[in-house]
This record gives sequence, structure tokens and C-alpha cells, in this order.
Amino acid sequence: MAIHFDLNDLFAFRAVAELSSFRKAAESVHLSQPAFSRRIDKLEQALGVRLLERTTRRVTLTAVGRDFERKVRELLDELDATLLGIRGVAATRMGEVTVACVPSTVCYYLSEVIRRYHEVCPKVRVKVLDASANDVLTAVARGEADFGLNFIGAQEGELEFKPLVEERFVAACRRDHPLARQRRVSWAQLVEHDYISVGRTSGNRVLLDQALAGVANRPQAIYEAQHVTTTLGLVEAGLGVAAVPSMAMPGPEHPLLVSVPLVEPVVSRTVGLIRRRGRSLSPAAQQLYDLFGQVRRRPSRSAGPRRAAVAKLG
Repeated sequence: MAIHFDLNDLFAFRAVAELSSFRKAAESVHLSQPAFSRRIDKLEQALGVRLLERTTRRVTLTAVGRDFERKVRELLDELDATLLGIRGVAATRMGEVTVACVPSTVCYYLSEVIRRYHEVCPKVRVKVLDASANDVLTAVARGEADFGLNFIGAQEGELEFKPLVEERFVAACRRDHPLARQRRVSWAQLVEHDYISVGRTSGNRVLLDQALAGVANRPQAIYEAQHVTTTLGLVEAGLGVAAVPSMAMPGPEHPLLVSVPLVEPVVSRTVGLIRRRGRSLSPAAQQLYDLFGQVRRRPSRSAGPRRAAVAKLG
């Protein structure tokens, strides 16, 4: 048997059940009182039961009306949640997301996250602002980027820092380099080889200078570049060795580059996501932000038969 009423009739019934007044309920759904009364009458006739008891002073629910009101409330709440979910999903299918990041995270981590994101949201345009650690902080704080990937920011009051992984610095060298056969390399050993470093304005350089302040015999650069990715290019060309974050190293399939753990001392950094505190992300940006905690960083290859550890993010 067909039941002849619609969602607007249910919205009207919920309003009068909550407000106990035809006048107030009619105003809340932007109907005249006669039109509102017709909706309630239509609903009761369709169901074949009386839902409301009307007096000159107030409106009350019948026993059947109370039970029906509970079910209507649950139904409409679930409908609202479903519609919001659909809108959220639709919003992630298009639009634009801007991510600020330090260059050492791009080639072998960020690129993999974006690749997976594109499989789910192929119409979303992703802009990558690869910059120094301080510039990444500034871009996120000013709203120029939705969020950032950085190894500084935990002390910034206006930013929220979500740690992803703690990674150590490794010696990057060619497979045919003498250090590639070592199980581990001390910083003092790097002195014996041409050393390639990032410039003093690099956040990684600042971190290393602080960590090695007490090391008497430390390498001095013969070549210097502004970004870790550039130093790796120089290493690949056979110009020397470099100390880089393990995240910057390629996977074990790379034909030329390998990494060797650096010791005495071990130096590490914590990479995490930064976003403006108290600010919500767009659905598209939130989905990309969440994906960082789901994607595992591929292992870089240490020299010899050892297996490099996989850093699990999230």
C-alpha cells in the first residue's frame, strides 16, 4: 500500500513535536499556519493514526505520536549525516590543495603520497611549495599552504605539529665508493673523503652544526649546495660523499646510490605535518593530510647485505 507523504511533512511533524506549538513550528519551517496544519493533517491521514492532541493552549504527542517522533528523529538525523558525508566526498573529488615541504622529503616520500592521492582524487590539483624549513613554516602560518611537511615547527605556538617519523642522517655515496662497503661510518671517517654539504641557510645544516658542535674531527665541505637533492646529484656524479636524511635517499633499486649509517654521534630529525592551530582543512586537504599517516616510507639501502629498516609513519 502506498503511503502518500514526503520529507517536508516529516520535517513539519518534527518541528511541532519539538516546539509544542503550531504557530512556532510553522514559523520555523517558513509556512503559514494553515499550510502547516494541512501538512500535519496529510501525514496523519496517510498513516491512519492521530499523532497530535491539540488544545487551545498547546500541542502534545499521542502515545503513537511519541513513538513515531523518535523514529522520525533518528531517520532525519541519519539522512543529514548521509548528505553531509556525500557532500564531503564530492568536495574531495575536485578543487586544489597546496602542500609546503622541505625538498628532502619530496622525491622518495611526498611523491609517493601524492601518487596514491591522485588515484583517489584525480581531479584535485596539488601544488607543492618546496622551500627551506623556515619558509615552510611561514607559508603554513600565513595560509599560503594548507599544511606542511617539515622537521621544525613543534615549538611554534600558532602551529600544530604532528610527528610522523624520526629518521637518522646517513652517509650518501656511490656504490663504487670505498665507504659503500662499510657497515657504519663515523663522522671522522668522512674527513678522509671529498665532502658535499648543504649551505648554512639550510635547516638541515643548522641541525647538523648543532649536533656536531662538540665533535673535534668533523668533515669540511669542498662542495656546497642549497638543497639536499642537489647534493645527492653531486654524489651521484662521483664528486664526493654527503650526510643526508635517510628520507632523501632512493630505494634499494637505485643503480648508483647507497646509504651507510652515520655514527659517533648518531644524528636524527623528526619529520612531521604542520598546520595552523584551530583551523579546519577543506575536505580535499584533509584527505591528503590523513594519507600521510597511512603511507609507509620506502626503505633506503644500506651498504652490504644488511636490510634497511622501514620507517612506519603514523
